[in-house]
Amino acid sequence: MTHTPLIPRLRVAAVALAAVACLGTAPTAALAQTAGSNNRSTNRSADFIVAVVNTEAVTAVEVTQRIERLSAEAKRAGSPLPNADVLRQQVLDALIDERVQITFAREVGQKVDDADIDRAVANVAAQNQISVPQLRDRMRAEGMEMPRFRNNLRDQLMLERVREREVNARIRVSDADIDKLLDGYRAKASTESQLNLAQILVTVPENASAELLAQRQLRADQALARVRAGEDFTEVARDVSEDGNREAGGEIGMRPAGRLPDLFVDAVRGLAVGQVTAQPLRSPAGFHILKLIDRQEGNAFQITQTRARHILLRSTDKTQGAAVLRRMEDLRRQIERGDKKFEDLAREVSEDGSASSGGDLGWASPGQFVPEFEEAMLKLAPGGISPPVVSRFGVHLIQVLERRNITPDPKEVRDQARAQLRETKFDQAYADWAKELRLRAYIELREPPQ
Repeated sequence: MTHTPLIPRLRVAAVALAAVACLGTAPTAALAQTAGSNNRSTNRSADFIVAVVNTEAVTAVEVTQRIERLSAEAKRAGSPLPNADVLRQQVLDALIDERVQITFAREVGQKVDDADIDRAVANVAAQNQISVPQLRDRMRAEGMEMPRFRNNLRDQLMLERVREREVNARIRVSDADIDKLLDGYRAKASTESQLNLAQILVTVPENASAELLAQRQLRADQALARVRAGEDFTEVARDVSEDGNREAGGEIGMRPAGRLPDLFVDAVRGLAVGQVTAQPLRSPAGFHILKLIDRQEGNAFQITQTRARHILLRSTDKTQGAAVLRRMEDLRRQIERGDKKFEDLAREVSEDGSASSGGDLGWASPGQFVPEFEEAMLKLAPGGISPPVVSRFGVHLIQVLERRNITPDPKEVRDQARAQLRETKFDQAYADWAKELRLRAYIELREPPQ
Protein backbone atom coordinates (compact mmCIF):
# COMPACT_ATOMS: atom_id res chain seq x y z
CA MET A 1 0.00 0.00 0.00
CA THR A 2 1.38 3.41 -0.90
CA HIS A 3 1.11 6.14 1.69
CA THR A 4 1.56 9.22 -0.45
CA PRO A 5 1.96 12.45 1.53
CA LEU A 6 -0.40 14.60 -0.48
CA ILE A 7 -1.50 16.95 2.27
CA PRO A 8 0.93 19.63 3.47
CA ARG A 9 2.28 20.12 6.92
CA LEU A 10 -0.48 22.45 7.91
CA ARG A 11 -0.04 24.70 10.89
CA VAL A 12 -2.16 23.22 13.65
CA ALA A 13 -3.26 26.78 14.40
CA ALA A 14 -2.13 30.20 13.24
CA VAL A 15 -1.00 31.69 16.54
CA ALA A 16 2.01 31.58 18.82
CA LEU A 17 1.63 32.77 22.40
CA ALA A 18 4.25 33.90 24.88
CA ALA A 19 4.56 32.07 28.21
CA VAL A 20 6.62 32.85 31.29
CA ALA A 21 9.12 30.06 31.89
CA CYS A 22 10.42 30.50 35.37
CA LEU A 23 8.81 33.19 37.51
CA GLY A 24 10.34 31.79 40.66
CA THR A 25 13.96 32.09 39.58
CA ALA A 26 14.12 35.03 37.20
CA PRO A 27 10.79 36.83 37.22
CA THR A 28 11.88 40.25 36.08
CA ALA A 29 13.84 39.00 33.09
CA ALA A 30 11.21 36.47 32.09
CA LEU A 31 8.35 38.92 32.28
CA ALA A 32 10.28 41.62 30.49
CA GLN A 33 11.13 39.25 27.64
CA THR A 34 7.54 38.06 27.38
CA ALA A 35 6.11 41.55 27.47
CA GLY A 36 8.09 42.68 24.45
CA SER A 37 8.87 46.21 23.37
CA ASN A 38 6.44 48.00 25.68
CA ASN A 39 7.80 46.62 28.93
CA ARG A 40 11.41 46.73 30.04
CA SER A 41 13.16 46.08 33.30
CA THR A 42 13.37 49.25 35.35
CA ASN A 43 16.20 48.13 37.59
CA ARG A 44 18.88 47.90 34.89
CA SER A 45 20.71 51.20 34.82
CA ALA A 46 22.79 50.14 31.79
CA ASP A 47 19.78 49.91 29.49
CA PHE A 48 19.76 52.02 26.34
CA ILE A 49 18.13 52.03 22.90
CA VAL A 50 20.03 50.09 20.24
CA ALA A 51 17.51 50.52 17.43
CA VAL A 52 14.39 52.49 16.58
CA VAL A 53 11.96 50.61 14.32
CA ASN A 54 9.18 52.77 12.92
CA THR A 55 7.82 54.17 16.21
CA GLU A 56 9.18 51.49 18.55
CA ALA A 57 12.47 50.90 20.28
CA VAL A 58 14.68 47.87 20.72
CA THR A 59 16.77 48.07 23.88
CA ALA A 60 20.10 46.63 24.93
CA VAL A 61 18.38 44.79 27.79
CA GLU A 62 16.10 42.98 25.33
CA VAL A 63 19.06 41.92 23.22
CA THR A 64 20.98 40.71 26.28
CA GLN A 65 18.00 38.80 27.66
CA ARG A 66 17.38 37.07 24.32
CA ILE A 67 21.05 36.10 24.07
CA GLU A 68 21.06 34.73 27.63
CA ARG A 69 18.00 32.63 26.96
CA LEU A 70 19.31 31.27 23.67
CA SER A 71 22.64 30.45 25.31
CA ALA A 72 20.97 28.63 28.19
CA GLU A 73 18.82 26.62 25.82
CA ALA A 74 21.78 25.74 23.61
CA LYS A 75 23.74 24.60 26.67
CA ARG A 76 20.92 22.32 27.82
CA ALA A 77 20.52 20.89 24.33
CA GLY A 78 24.26 20.57 23.71
CA SER A 79 23.91 22.70 20.56
CA PRO A 80 26.64 25.05 19.29
CA LEU A 81 26.11 28.78 18.94
CA PRO A 82 27.91 31.26 16.68
CA ASN A 83 30.51 33.56 18.20
CA ALA A 84 29.32 36.40 20.42
CA ASP A 85 29.35 39.12 17.75
CA VAL A 86 27.47 37.02 15.20
CA LEU A 87 24.93 35.89 17.80
CA ARG A 88 24.29 39.45 18.96
CA GLN A 89 23.73 40.62 15.39
CA GLN A 90 21.37 37.70 14.68
CA VAL A 91 19.36 38.49 17.82
CA LEU A 92 19.19 42.19 16.99
CA ASP A 93 18.03 41.41 13.44
CA ALA A 94 15.34 39.07 14.79
CA LEU A 95 14.05 41.72 17.22
CA ILE A 96 13.98 44.34 14.46
CA ASP A 97 12.03 41.98 12.18
CA GLU A 98 9.52 41.36 14.99
CA ARG A 99 8.99 45.10 15.50
CA VAL A 100 8.59 45.69 11.76
CA GLN A 101 5.97 42.98 11.44
CA ILE A 102 4.06 43.95 14.58
CA THR A 103 3.71 47.54 13.44
CA PHE A 104 2.51 46.29 10.04
CA ALA A 105 -0.08 44.06 11.75
CA ARG A 106 -1.39 47.08 13.65
CA GLU A 107 -1.51 49.21 10.53
CA VAL A 108 -3.61 46.68 8.59
CA GLY A 109 -6.05 46.28 11.47
CA GLN A 110 -5.44 42.64 12.37
CA LYS A 111 -7.82 41.71 15.21
CA VAL A 112 -7.52 39.28 18.14
CA ASP A 113 -10.43 38.25 20.36
CA ASP A 114 -10.26 38.69 24.12
CA ALA A 115 -11.09 34.99 24.51
CA ASP A 116 -7.77 34.10 22.84
CA ILE A 117 -5.92 36.34 25.28
CA ASP A 118 -7.77 34.86 28.25
CA ARG A 119 -6.72 31.37 27.22
CA ALA A 120 -3.11 32.45 26.80
CA VAL A 121 -2.96 34.11 30.21
CA ALA A 122 -4.51 31.05 31.88
CA ASN A 123 -1.88 28.81 30.36
CA VAL A 124 0.98 31.07 31.37
CA ALA A 125 -0.28 30.72 34.94
CA ALA A 126 -0.76 26.95 34.64
CA GLN A 127 2.72 26.45 33.23
CA ASN A 128 4.12 28.18 36.28
CA GLN A 129 1.81 26.20 38.59
CA ILE A 130 0.03 29.26 39.93
CA SER A 131 -3.46 30.70 39.49
CA VAL A 132 -4.27 33.68 37.28
CA PRO A 133 -4.75 35.97 40.34
CA GLN A 134 -1.37 34.80 41.64
CA LEU A 135 0.18 35.51 38.24
CA ARG A 136 -1.31 38.99 38.31
CA ASP A 137 0.06 39.63 41.80
CA ARG A 138 3.49 38.31 40.85
CA MET A 139 3.65 40.53 37.78
CA ARG A 140 2.53 43.57 39.76
CA ALA A 141 5.29 42.90 42.27
CA GLU A 142 7.74 42.90 39.38
CA GLY A 143 6.43 46.18 37.99
CA MET A 144 4.18 44.86 35.22
CA GLU A 145 0.42 45.35 35.10
CA MET A 146 -1.89 42.78 33.54
CA PRO A 147 -3.30 45.14 30.85
CA ARG A 148 0.18 45.69 29.47
CA PHE A 149 0.94 41.97 29.56
CA ARG A 150 -2.31 41.19 27.73
CA ASN A 151 -1.58 43.86 25.11
CA ASN A 152 1.75 42.27 24.31
CA LEU A 153 0.22 38.82 24.05
CA ARG A 154 -2.26 40.38 21.65
CA ASP A 155 0.62 41.75 19.58
CA GLN A 156 2.14 38.32 19.25
CA LEU A 157 -1.16 36.80 18.18
CA MET A 158 -1.65 39.55 15.63
CA LEU A 159 1.84 38.98 14.32
CA GLU A 160 1.37 35.26 13.68
CA ARG A 161 -2.00 35.75 12.04
CA VAL A 162 -0.88 38.50 9.71
CA ARG A 163 2.16 36.44 8.73
CA GLU A 164 -0.07 33.57 7.66
CA ARG A 165 -2.47 35.79 5.74
CA GLU A 166 0.11 37.92 3.94
CA VAL A 167 2.49 35.10 3.05
CA ASN A 168 -0.23 32.74 1.82
CA ALA A 169 -1.56 35.48 -0.46
CA ARG A 170 1.85 35.57 -2.20
CA ILE A 171 2.06 31.88 -3.05
CA ARG A 172 0.96 30.76 -6.51
CA VAL A 173 0.59 27.13 -7.63
CA SER A 174 -0.22 26.35 -11.28
CA ASP A 175 -2.12 23.38 -12.70
CA ALA A 176 1.12 22.37 -14.43
CA ASP A 177 2.85 22.24 -11.04
CA ILE A 178 0.09 19.97 -9.71
CA ASP A 179 0.20 17.70 -12.76
CA LYS A 180 3.96 17.29 -12.41
CA LEU A 181 3.66 16.36 -8.73
CA LEU A 182 0.87 13.84 -9.33
CA ASP A 183 2.70 12.30 -12.28
CA GLY A 184 5.63 11.69 -10.00
CA TYR A 185 3.42 9.89 -7.49
CA ARG A 186 1.92 7.76 -10.25
CA ALA A 187 5.34 6.81 -11.56
CA LYS A 188 6.43 5.79 -8.09
CA ALA A 189 3.27 3.74 -7.60
CA SER A 190 3.86 1.86 -10.85
CA THR A 191 7.16 0.54 -9.47
CA GLU A 192 5.41 -0.50 -6.26
CA SER A 193 2.85 -2.79 -7.91
CA GLN A 194 3.10 -6.46 -6.88
CA LEU A 195 3.42 -9.25 -9.47
CA ASN A 196 3.20 -13.01 -9.01
CA LEU A 197 4.77 -14.67 -12.06
CA ALA A 198 5.53 -18.22 -13.06
CA GLN A 199 8.17 -19.03 -15.63
CA ILE A 200 9.50 -21.81 -17.78
CA LEU A 201 13.22 -21.26 -18.25
CA VAL A 202 15.28 -22.92 -20.96
CA THR A 203 18.87 -22.03 -20.20
CA VAL A 204 21.49 -21.05 -22.78
CA PRO A 205 25.20 -21.42 -21.88
CA GLU A 206 27.44 -18.41 -22.28
CA ASN A 207 29.14 -18.29 -25.70
CA ALA A 208 26.77 -20.99 -27.02
CA SER A 209 27.17 -21.91 -30.67
CA ALA A 210 24.51 -21.00 -33.19
CA GLU A 211 23.51 -24.65 -33.40
CA LEU A 212 23.09 -24.98 -29.63
CA LEU A 213 21.20 -21.68 -29.48
CA ALA A 214 18.77 -22.95 -32.11
CA GLN A 215 18.24 -26.19 -30.18
CA ARG A 216 17.51 -24.28 -26.99
CA GLN A 217 15.06 -21.94 -28.71
CA LEU A 218 13.27 -24.92 -30.27
CA ARG A 219 12.88 -26.46 -26.80
CA ALA A 220 11.33 -23.22 -25.52
CA ASP A 221 9.01 -22.94 -28.53
CA GLN A 222 7.83 -26.52 -28.01
CA ALA A 223 7.11 -25.83 -24.33
CA LEU A 224 5.07 -22.73 -25.24
CA ALA A 225 3.17 -24.76 -27.86
CA ARG A 226 2.20 -27.32 -25.23
CA VAL A 227 0.83 -24.56 -22.97
CA ARG A 228 -1.13 -23.03 -25.85
CA ALA A 229 -2.53 -26.46 -26.68
CA GLY A 230 -4.11 -26.58 -23.23
CA GLU A 231 -1.56 -28.34 -21.03
CA ASP A 232 -1.29 -27.01 -17.50
CA PHE A 233 1.52 -24.44 -17.21
CA THR A 234 2.59 -25.93 -13.88
CA GLU A 235 3.07 -29.40 -15.36
CA VAL A 236 4.97 -28.13 -18.39
CA ALA A 237 7.25 -26.09 -16.07
CA ARG A 238 7.99 -29.15 -13.95
CA ASP A 239 8.79 -31.12 -17.09
CA VAL A 240 10.84 -28.53 -18.99
CA SER A 241 11.98 -25.63 -16.81
CA GLU A 242 15.61 -25.43 -15.70
CA ASP A 243 15.36 -22.93 -12.84
CA GLY A 244 15.10 -23.25 -9.06
CA ASN A 245 11.32 -22.85 -9.04
CA ARG A 246 10.74 -25.90 -11.20
CA GLU A 247 9.17 -28.06 -8.47
CA ALA A 248 6.78 -25.21 -7.62
CA GLY A 249 5.54 -25.21 -11.20
CA GLY A 250 7.79 -22.27 -12.05
CA GLU A 251 6.03 -19.90 -9.64
CA ILE A 252 8.33 -17.09 -8.55
CA GLY A 253 5.94 -15.67 -5.92
CA MET A 254 4.49 -12.23 -5.28
CA ARG A 255 7.19 -9.57 -5.54
CA PRO A 256 7.32 -5.79 -6.02
CA ALA A 257 7.68 -4.93 -9.69
CA GLY A 258 10.79 -2.95 -8.82
CA ARG A 259 12.51 -6.18 -7.72
CA LEU A 260 11.81 -8.03 -10.97
CA PRO A 261 13.79 -7.70 -14.22
CA ASP A 262 12.52 -4.90 -16.44
CA LEU A 263 12.25 -7.51 -19.20
CA PHE A 264 9.65 -9.42 -17.16
CA VAL A 265 7.70 -6.34 -16.06
CA ASP A 266 7.49 -4.98 -19.62
CA ALA A 267 6.49 -8.39 -21.02
CA VAL A 268 3.50 -8.87 -18.70
CA ARG A 269 2.32 -5.25 -18.62
CA GLY A 270 -0.41 -5.89 -21.20
CA LEU A 271 -1.38 -9.35 -19.91
CA ALA A 272 -4.49 -10.19 -17.97
CA VAL A 273 -4.18 -12.47 -14.96
CA GLY A 274 -3.84 -16.06 -16.21
CA GLN A 275 -2.36 -15.18 -19.59
CA VAL A 276 1.03 -16.28 -20.95
CA THR A 277 3.54 -14.30 -22.99
CA ALA A 278 3.08 -14.69 -26.75
CA GLN A 279 6.72 -15.54 -27.44
CA PRO A 280 9.67 -16.81 -25.38
CA LEU A 281 11.73 -13.90 -24.01
CA ARG A 282 15.48 -13.89 -24.59
CA SER A 283 17.77 -12.87 -21.71
CA PRO A 284 21.43 -13.61 -20.90
CA ALA A 285 20.17 -16.59 -18.86
CA GLY A 286 18.22 -18.14 -21.74
CA PHE A 287 14.61 -18.26 -22.95
CA HIS A 288 11.70 -17.44 -20.61
CA ILE A 289 8.01 -18.17 -20.93
CA LEU A 290 6.03 -16.15 -18.38
CA LYS A 291 2.56 -16.54 -16.94
CA LEU A 292 0.90 -13.75 -14.94
CA ILE A 293 -0.64 -15.47 -11.90
CA ASP A 294 -1.68 -12.32 -10.00
CA ARG A 295 -1.22 -8.56 -10.04
CA GLN A 296 -1.76 -6.07 -7.22
CA GLU A 297 -1.51 -2.55 -8.54
CA GLY A 298 0.16 0.16 -6.52
CA ASN A 299 -2.29 2.96 -5.74
CA ALA A 300 -0.59 6.32 -5.93
CA PHE A 301 -3.27 8.00 -3.87
CA GLN A 302 -4.41 5.41 -1.35
CA ILE A 303 -3.54 6.67 2.11
CA THR A 304 -3.86 5.69 5.72
CA GLN A 305 -5.63 8.42 7.66
CA THR A 306 -5.35 8.89 11.40
CA ARG A 307 -7.93 10.53 13.62
CA ALA A 308 -6.20 12.06 16.63
CA ARG A 309 -6.69 14.72 19.23
CA HIS A 310 -4.15 16.84 21.04
CA ILE A 311 -3.50 19.36 23.75
CA LEU A 312 -1.21 22.23 22.74
CA LEU A 313 0.65 24.55 25.10
CA ARG A 314 2.57 27.28 23.33
CA SER A 315 5.75 29.22 23.92
CA THR A 316 7.45 31.70 21.63
CA ASP A 317 10.77 31.40 23.48
CA LYS A 318 12.52 28.03 23.32
CA THR A 319 13.98 28.59 26.77
CA GLN A 320 10.48 28.41 28.21
CA GLY A 321 10.20 24.84 26.98
CA ALA A 322 11.21 23.23 30.28
CA ALA A 323 8.28 24.76 32.15
CA VAL A 324 5.84 23.82 29.41
CA LEU A 325 7.18 20.26 29.32
CA ARG A 326 6.72 19.90 33.08
CA ARG A 327 3.17 21.16 32.79
CA MET A 328 2.42 18.73 29.96
CA GLU A 329 3.90 15.78 31.85
CA ASP A 330 1.59 16.60 34.74
CA LEU A 331 -1.43 16.67 32.40
CA ARG A 332 -0.42 13.29 30.97
CA ARG A 333 -0.20 11.77 34.45
CA GLN A 334 -3.66 13.12 35.32
CA ILE A 335 -5.10 11.41 32.23
CA GLU A 336 -3.30 8.11 32.85
CA ARG A 337 -4.45 8.03 36.49
CA GLY A 338 -8.00 8.65 35.38
CA ASP A 339 -8.22 11.94 37.29
CA LYS A 340 -9.09 13.81 34.11
CA LYS A 341 -10.33 12.92 30.64
CA PHE A 342 -8.16 13.90 27.69
CA GLU A 343 -10.94 15.80 25.97
CA ASP A 344 -11.86 17.72 29.13
CA LEU A 345 -8.27 18.91 29.63
CA ALA A 346 -8.08 19.91 25.97
CA ARG A 347 -11.16 22.11 26.42
CA GLU A 348 -9.71 23.64 29.58
CA VAL A 349 -6.11 24.41 28.61
CA SER A 350 -5.28 23.71 24.94
CA GLU A 351 -4.12 26.78 23.02
CA ASP A 352 -5.50 25.62 19.70
CA GLY A 353 -8.66 26.05 17.68
CA SER A 354 -9.51 22.41 18.34
CA ALA A 355 -9.88 23.03 22.09
CA SER A 356 -13.65 23.50 21.90
CA SER A 357 -14.02 20.03 20.37
CA GLY A 358 -11.85 18.35 22.99
CA GLY A 359 -8.71 18.65 20.88
CA ASP A 360 -10.15 16.51 18.06
CA LEU A 361 -8.19 17.18 14.85
CA GLY A 362 -10.45 15.05 12.65
CA TRP A 363 -9.17 12.66 10.02
CA ALA A 364 -5.65 13.55 8.91
CA SER A 365 -3.68 12.25 5.94
CA PRO A 366 0.10 11.67 5.84
CA GLY A 367 2.00 14.94 5.68
CA GLN A 368 -0.78 17.04 7.18
CA PHE A 369 1.13 17.94 10.32
CA VAL A 370 4.70 19.02 10.98
CA PRO A 371 7.15 16.07 10.93
CA GLU A 372 7.79 15.85 14.67
CA PHE A 373 4.05 15.76 15.41
CA GLU A 374 3.32 13.22 12.68
CA GLU A 375 6.24 10.96 13.63
CA ALA A 376 5.00 10.72 17.21
CA MET A 377 1.39 10.24 16.11
CA LEU A 378 2.21 7.39 13.74
CA LYS A 379 4.02 5.48 16.49
CA LEU A 380 0.84 5.33 18.57
CA ALA A 381 -1.70 2.54 18.44
CA PRO A 382 -5.36 3.61 18.66
CA GLY A 383 -6.00 4.72 22.23
CA GLY A 384 -2.32 5.46 22.88
CA ILE A 385 -1.12 8.74 24.37
CA SER A 386 2.25 10.20 23.44
CA PRO A 387 4.82 11.72 25.77
CA PRO A 388 5.10 15.50 25.33
CA VAL A 389 6.07 16.30 21.74
CA VAL A 390 7.89 19.54 20.92
CA SER A 391 7.21 21.30 17.62
CA ARG A 392 7.66 24.85 16.38
CA PHE A 393 4.17 25.60 17.70
CA GLY A 394 4.82 24.51 21.28
CA VAL A 395 4.38 21.26 23.17
CA HIS A 396 1.72 18.68 22.22
CA LEU A 397 0.12 15.76 23.99
CA ILE A 398 -1.32 13.44 21.33
CA GLN A 399 -3.88 10.66 21.51
CA VAL A 400 -4.75 8.50 18.49
CA LEU A 401 -8.44 7.58 18.28
CA GLU A 402 -8.65 5.43 15.12
CA ARG A 403 -7.20 4.77 11.64
CA ARG A 404 -8.59 3.98 8.18
CA ASN A 405 -7.44 3.48 4.57
CA ILE A 406 -9.03 5.65 1.89
CA THR A 407 -8.62 6.65 -1.75
CA PRO A 408 -9.49 10.35 -2.12
CA ASP A 409 -11.61 11.45 -5.09
CA PRO A 410 -9.72 13.19 -7.95
CA LYS A 411 -10.73 16.71 -6.90
CA GLU A 412 -9.56 16.10 -3.34
CA VAL A 413 -6.28 14.67 -4.64
CA ARG A 414 -5.63 17.84 -6.64
CA ASP A 415 -6.62 20.07 -3.74
CA GLN A 416 -4.23 18.21 -1.46
CA ALA A 417 -1.44 18.40 -4.03
CA ARG A 418 -2.01 22.15 -4.36
CA ALA A 419 -1.85 22.55 -0.60
CA GLN A 420 1.36 20.53 -0.41
CA LEU A 421 3.00 22.66 -3.07
CA ARG A 422 1.92 25.82 -1.25
CA GLU A 423 3.55 24.52 1.89
CA THR A 424 6.86 23.88 0.14
CA LYS A 425 6.86 27.49 -1.04
CA PHE A 426 5.91 29.01 2.31
CA ASP A 427 9.37 29.53 3.81
CA GLN A 428 10.73 31.38 0.77
CA ALA A 429 7.58 33.47 0.46
CA TYR A 430 7.87 34.39 4.14
CA ALA A 431 11.53 35.38 3.75
CA ASP A 432 10.64 37.59 0.76
CA TRP A 433 7.75 39.23 2.63
CA ALA A 434 9.84 39.90 5.73
CA LYS A 435 12.62 41.40 3.61
CA GLU A 436 10.22 43.71 1.77
CA LEU A 437 8.63 44.91 5.01
CA ARG A 438 12.03 45.64 6.46
CA LEU A 439 13.11 47.62 3.38
CA ARG A 440 10.00 49.79 3.71
CA ALA A 441 10.39 50.34 7.45
CA TYR A 442 12.18 53.19 9.21
CA ILE A 443 15.12 51.63 11.05
CA GLU A 444 17.68 53.65 12.98
CA LEU A 445 20.58 51.84 14.62
CA ARG A 446 22.15 53.57 17.63
CA GLU A 447 25.56 53.29 19.21
CA PRO A 448 25.94 52.67 22.98
CA PRO A 449 26.12 55.88 25.02
CA GLN A 450 29.63 56.99 25.91
